[in-house]
Amino acid sequence: MADTLQVEVAYAEPKRQKIIRIIANEGITAEQAASRSGIVRFFPGLDLTDAEYGIFSQPCEPDTVLRDGDRVEIYRPLIADPKEMRRQRANR
Repeated sequence: MADTLQVEVAYAEPKRQKIIRIIANEGITAEQAASRSGIVRFFPGLDLTDAEYGIFSQPCEPDTVLRDGDRVEIYRPLIADPKEMRRQRANR
């Protein structure tokens, strides 16, 4: 039997967030953990195949193999470039 590990999958929208803990076999990837967590049940518009991922705020590839205790974060696309927003505020 393969060794298991415990990881969390997190996703947030402006007004709500969800963190789901799962137990998985060693060798699971960030994208596989997100899929297995069932987080799309809570966020039906979430597309895991096109999502950006991170582990504890560090960007990672969807095929990154996880370690015990990792928190996979699913990132939403930015609606505005932060640098451009700062530039516009400074001009005002």
